[in-house]
Amino acid sequence: MPPDSRISPDEVGELYKISRWGNGYFSVNSRGHLCVLPERREDGPRIDIMEVIAEMREQGIAFPAVIRFHDVLRSQVSLLNTTFRDVIAENGYQGGFLAVYPIKVNQMREVVEEILDAGAPFDHGLEAGSKAELMAALAYNANPGALTVLNGYKDEDYVRLALLGRKLGRRVVIVVENFSEFSMIVRLAREMKVRPLIGVRAKLAVQGGGRWAGSSGERAKFGLACSEIINGVALLREAGMLDCLQLLHFHVGSQVPDIRVIKDAVAEAARIYADLAVSGVPLRYLDVGGGIGVDYDGSRSAGNSSRNYSLQEYAMDVVCGIRQICDETGVSHPCIVSESGRYLTAHHSCVITNVVNTIHQTKTGFSLSRTPDEHILLANMREAEEELDGDNFQEIFNDAQQIKNDAINAFKLGVVSLAERAEIETIYWRIITRISRMLDELDFVPAELGRIAELKASQYLCNFSVFQSAADTWAIDQLLPIVPVMRLDEMPTERCSIVDITCDSDGKISRFVSQDGHDRSLLLHAPREGEDYFVGLFLTGAYQDVMGDMHNLFGRLNEVHVYCDDDDPADFYIEEVIRGATADMVLATMQYNAEMMARYVKEAVDKRIRSGDIQPREGVRLVDFYEECLGGYTYLGV
Repeated sequence: MPPDSRISPDEVGELYKISRWGNGYFSVNSRGHLCVLPERREDGPRIDIMEVIAEMREQGIAFPAVIRFHDVLRSQVSLLNTTFRDVIAENGYQGGFLAVYPIKVNQMREVVEEILDAGAPFDHGLEAGSKAELMAALAYNANPGALTVLNGYKDEDYVRLALLGRKLGRRVVIVVENFSEFSMIVRLAREMKVRPLIGVRAKLAVQGGGRWAGSSGERAKFGLACSEIINGVALLREAGMLDCLQLLHFHVGSQVPDIRVIKDAVAEAARIYADLAVSGVPLRYLDVGGGIGVDYDGSRSAGNSSRNYSLQEYAMDVVCGIRQICDETGVSHPCIVSESGRYLTAHHSCVITNVVNTIHQTKTGFSLSRTPDEHILLANMREAEEELDGDNFQEIFNDAQQIKNDAINAFKLGVVSLAERAEIETIYWRIITRISRMLDELDFVPAELGRIAELKASQYLCNFSVFQSAADTWAIDQLLPIVPVMRLDEMPTERCSIVDITCDSDGKISRFVSQDGHDRSLLLHAPREGEDYFVGLFLTGAYQDVMGDMHNLFGRLNEVHVYCDDDDPADFYIEEVIRGATADMVLATMQYNAEMMARYVKEAVDKRIRSGDIQPREGVRLVDFYEECLGGYTYLGV
């Protein structure tokens, strides 16, 4: 490797902002491989992702694949709970802290089990928002000290399931989202002869921030207005169940980027809590909802893909904000409940895919001999290339853009031939490439010429589906860090965007984390002949694992669960492999019958054999191949 192509771990970390979005869990080793630090310590265990990939290959696990680092998940659970407990102790707060994990963030059983196991010393519970999630919570959250908080709209079966949990001795809290739920809870609790635990969700005036701001404010979908809360208290008092009302809940968004929104919401909710307590409502818990942001782009800003606060600052503002209002009103400090899920799960999971091809924008190679009667647009483009120098590159760029656009319009009218258009485009890309080299030597690049990098960017065709594995990048333009997991000791030279293997023009990623914030292209290495090049999509553990669809019938990915083992030479072991969807599995979800399909193909082959168009031996091979593909992985076998 030439000396000038080398890059230090610190330089590559800054290039991809690894230390900013990685939360201490990722670094680059001396071999140029991206590593996971399960204990967030440079001198602690270090899992080389390329070694994990090598072991996966030995086990015949095809890519793309999800890799879950469960120790990272456990670390985040501990970090959330210990941070709040430390802040509570440091500030003389008299209430406790209980966290619940919202199952909707990642419903995978292994994730739920890991969080409950890691959270057992802290009585970490679960939050459910549907009957199916509640059934999972009743089966898995058996910790008598943990809460199960139930949100969402409810029917009678939902409430009966919740009351079943109370009969089992669980701390199941039914959060009222709609006023009509009060009477239903009272009626069913009397019928089942059990005392419910009831919460109310307040519809705050505070408007949340970020993409999910609509989940808060006066026009929010969920929650009760102040008048409804007061009427609900009266209804419960009349029913002799006021003592059952123990929790006040609010929520201002899934990814709150600005700490000021948190402060305002806590102040308003704490005031409601204090007024209710003063009026005789025996509240015990103040549920601050979810919303702790994940710094996806590493900018530490109030942008939608970031946050302008730390976990420590968040905990401090929540604890001190509640304490101040409770002390002013003489109300006991409530136990603080947090429903953070994105913060817990995002970092532990990544998608690893391989680059299968490159689509070069400038890779054209057609030329025509110059002729006296060639079209004026072709002659003008030749002249522009010949005149290009270090003094007139901006003028030539503008001219070349205009000539190219005119040539396309002329081609549509039949004025320019296909060959002439091809030659014009070839010269155009040569001009763009030369100007790009000139810009590399400049300290200042004019704004209009800043688009050249984007124009010139290649497309890296990666073996995955955006719709299955990174749905939010398509649906809401969410930024996810994308980093090569290898060759990080080399300076990347290829500016590119990422495209997937679906037959959809939206199957691409063209917004990336960059040194200067966000960019329309990403610096990656030029793939080498005969060598795989692996790229990782990181911070996919929240929502991306469970929101994907089967566009083009690309199914769930292969998945491996990695655990740290300091006694192992590689510092890890693969604990479990979950095979991804096969073609017959995804076809079955769309009501296709794989056995019938195989029979139809066999009948078609047999017909061709009888007509003499296919030899019997070849026919058997073709049918076997078709059946083998039905049981195969839905992604490319490269």
